[in-house]
Amino acid sequence: MSRTREADVASGATGFARPDTAPGRRVVEYALRAPSVHNTQPWLWRVRADRVELHADRGRQLTVADPSGRNLAISCGAALHQAGLAAQALGWPAEVTRMPDPGNPDHLATLQLRSGARPPHAVEDLQALQERRTDRRRFTSWPIPPERLARLAASVDVDHVSVVPVTAAPDRVRVELLVSRATTIEKADRRFASEQRSWLDHSDVDGIPSELLPEPGARTPSRVSRFVEEAPEEDARGSIENSDGLLIIGTETDGPEAWLRAGEALSQLWLHAMNDGLSVVPLSQVIEVDETRASLHHEVLGGLLHPQLLVRTGWQEISRSSLPRTPRRPLDEVLLPGARRH
Repeated sequence: MSRTREADVASGATGFARPDTAPGRRVVEYALRAPSVHNTQPWLWRVRADRVELHADRGRQLTVADPSGRNLAISCGAALHQAGLAAQALGWPAEVTRMPDPGNPDHLATLQLRSGARPPHAVEDLQALQERRTDRRRFTSWPIPPERLARLAASVDVDHVSVVPVTAAPDRVRVELLVSRATTIEKADRRFASEQRSWLDHSDVDGIPSELLPEPGARTPSRVSRFVEEAPEEDARGSIENSDGLLIIGTETDGPEAWLRAGEALSQLWLHAMNDGLSVVPLSQVIEVDETRASLHHEVLGGLLHPQLLVRTGWQEISRSSLPRTPRRPLDEVLLPGARRH
């Protein structure tokens, strides 16, 4: 990376706040690039001097697919991880308190910022936060070696969260059947379909732009998308290819704090995969349906972990052009009253 590019990324010259802006606002700007279910961006933030608060935006919760708020909390957990990583890279390492107010379950976390030295890899970390994408296009047919998948799983370090590679043939078959079953159940429910469609081309600041989806037709297995209409007999098949790497993010308990931590693990896994040249696509359908989530818990994880998300990963073609960014809500739209502006 050139010295000019390094300075641009570190100072926020790539569309982010000025270096003299309050550190909390700069932290939130980087956190806004986090992945979220259907790109709903279900978070709100409050910035107070050296403290940043993360709150759930319940108005953006998927009422049909996510009545418990699991996907919302996982999405917010990914944003929390990116906020913490940005804070450290900007020289403001954060002490994180999750679920700090028992009387307010929508207050998901508080980051207490403290002045500190920037790590030597700060520029690379900030650039990774800006460059992360969800690429739903097909992977190549090159398999991921099991040892590489195991190394990626082991790279995630979040308390009370484990990432389990799915490599044994019987387990992979079972997982694919469960994904197919979940997809069939959801597509048979008009409420699911309507809710999903409502987030396709939702607005110029959120939702999934249709131009970023795989084209229907000329099918290959990994071109299946919940947003792409397919023939009914093909709706639920082919979400997973033989060459795909599969990982399950699981937690010791099952509740809002566990979901939040699962999102932190997803973000950490995603950034590590990027550094390894891999692309990541979360598959939440199997978790959204009670029947298939229970089967995944008992039949694949042996009842030892609560599954929170299935992740598919693979190699993208070297010559492939990069995707444009999905839209994001502007900073001032996600700040709660009381946020410092300068």
